[in-house]
Amino acid sequence: MNAQTIPAADKAEPGKNMKAVARPLKGRWNAPLAGYLFIAPWLLGFLILQLWPIIQSFYLSFTEFSLLEPARWIGLKNYRDISQDRLFFNSLKVTFLYVITSVPLKLLAALLVALLLNRKIRGISFYRTIIYLPSLIGGSLAVAVLWRNIFGLNGFINQLAILVGIAPKNWIGTPSTALGTLVLLTAWQFGSSMIIFLAGLKQIPGELYEAASVDGASPLRKFIRITLPMLSPVILFNLIMGIINAFQMFTSAFVVTNGGPVNSTEMFALFLYNKAFGSLQMGYASALAWILLVIIGIATAVNFIASKYWVFYETETEGRK
Repeated sequence: MNAQTIPAADKAEPGKNMKAVARPLKGRWNAPLAGYLFIAPWLLGFLILQLWPIIQSFYLSFTEFSLLEPARWIGLKNYRDISQDRLFFNSLKVTFLYVITSVPLKLLAALLVALLLNRKIRGISFYRTIIYLPSLIGGSLAVAVLWRNIFGLNGFINQLAILVGIAPKNWIGTPSTALGTLVLLTAWQFGSSMIIFLAGLKQIPGELYEAASVDGASPLRKFIRITLPMLSPVILFNLIMGIINAFQMFTSAFVVTNGGPVNSTEMFALFLYNKAFGSLQMGYASALAWILLVIIGIATAVNFIASKYWVFYETETEGRK
C-alpha cells in the first residue's frame, strides 16, 4: 500500500490523535466533583461523628468538666490524679489479666474448631452455622444477662454441680472466680475468629500436605510444619483484633458483674464509664480514654514488631528465591 491509498483519517498527525484521546481523560481528572459527592456522606460522618469528638476528647482531657458546668482548663492535673488513683491501677491489673487469659483461650478454641470444620463431611455447612450463631448474639445484653443467670447461685452450672455431688458456689459473687466467668464468656464468642481461621485454612495448598504424607510426616508434624506457618498471618490478625477488643471490653463486665465483687472485674472501660457517667468527671474520663488509646497502640506495635520472628509470608519466600 502506497501513501496515496492511505485513508485521510490515517494520515492525521499522531500527536493530534493522542490529544483527542487524552482530552476527555484530562477533563475527567480536572472535574472530581462527582467523586467528592459520592464520598460526601462518609466524609461528613467521619468529620462530625469521629474526628471532631476525638479532638474534643483530647481537649477535655486537660479540663475539669462535669456536663453541668463549662469546661475549665487545668492542664495535666487529670493525668497526675490518674497516676495516684488506686482504682485506676486496679482496673489496669484486671484488664491485663483478662487480656492475657481470654485472648489466647479464644484463639485456641477458634483454631481447633476451624480445624474440625475444615473437614469434608456431610452437613458441614449446617455445623458451621450452628457453631457461628453464638457470636452473632454473643455481645448482646440478653446473652450477658443469660450468662449471669447460668453462673448464678441457682443457675445451670450449680444445678449441674449438685447432680454430680459438688456443693454449689457463687461463681459471680466470689472475687477469685468472677473474672473467670467473663473469660469463659469471651472464649465462647469465638465464631468470628473461627470463620477467619477457616478461610485461611482453605488457602493452604493441598499439595503441601500430599508431599508431607509422601515423606511420612505425622498429622502433628504437618500441623506444626505446614498449617501453623501458613496460617501465621491470619493468627497475627486475629491476635491483634482480639487484643484490641479485649482492652475495650465493657458490656459483659457491666451487665454480668458490674465490676464486682470488690472491684475484681472492674475493667478499664468500665472504670472509665463510672468516672464519666457515675461521677460526671468527663475531663478525667477523657484522659483515661487517651491513656487506653496509648496502651492499645503500644500493644499493637509490639505485636507487629514481634511478628517478624514468627509470621511467615509466602511473598517473602518467593523474593528469596
